Amino acid sequence: MTRDIFSKNADYQKFEVLKSNRNKRHRYGEFFVEGVRNLNQARENGWEFAAFLYARDRALSRWAQEMLEQVPAPIHYRLAGELLDSLSGKEDGSELMAVVKMRQGGAQLLRRPANPLWVLFDRPSNRGNLGSLLRSCDGLGADGLILTGHGVDLYDPEVVTASMGSFFRVPAVQLENSQAAAFLAAMREEYPGFQTIGTTAHRQHPIYGANLTGPLLLMLGNETDGLSYAFKQSCDQLCTIPMAEDSSASSFNVACAGTVLLYEVSRQRAPQKK
Repeated sequence: MTRDIFSKNADYQKFEVLKSNRNKRHRYGEFFVEGVRNLNQARENGWEFAAFLYARDRALSRWAQEMLEQVPAPIHYRLAGELLDSLSGKEDGSELMAVVKMRQGGAQLLRRPANPLWVLFDRPSNRGNLGSLLRSCDGLGADGLILTGHGVDLYDPEVVTASMGSFFRVPAVQLENSQAAAFLAAMREEYPGFQTIGTTAHRQHPIYGANLTGPLLLMLGNETDGLSYAFKQSCDQLCTIPMAEDSSASSFNVACAGTVLLYEVSRQRAPQKK
């Protein structure tokens, strides 16, 4: 089905809501996506498309035409060019946007290989940090990301954009604290040697001194307050990233810290992959 939009009607207002309103996003079970890399990754990783949006008065590239022809979506919206531009979060606009269905399933969405590596991010407060951490999880082989507490919405368009496509590759779930605790208990039963490593800005055990080669969950805390007391108590060990003695910085940006920790896990596990 194809539908033309010439004004800011009810359909258009829904698109605006999907971009700006967390509660209604989750009520619809859909989110807004733009950007070639993001749309390609959504397609390649089997996400379900609810709709495509494009300008009715502009020629489409071959890529956009192929997306419209080959990717199933119940409805295509053809908007007046200025309406499409006003929806775009990009300076130069996007020729093709989409509404994509959220995935349901909680912790069951996380990959469970023989030697898993998961990341937990407690109460994220910055969209860019969450998107960047998804990129690092993707690039350094994490099997999933768990979000806990009240924080940034995983499906916020700024998070999706900042991930540069990794959003659609890394299984990510939002869990209540009780659900996260139940998941940790289940993983301790399922994986002998499973451990949780928490992060702290205080001078404690350096991360390179921990054994990160077995089944593992890394815990990252809120940008301002760090890990909650309950999650700190559930950690097998609290580790820090050693900094230069004369540094004026007291800690790393949480996305940077997550990247360093994930790299150290990858470095330690590298001999196992040979």
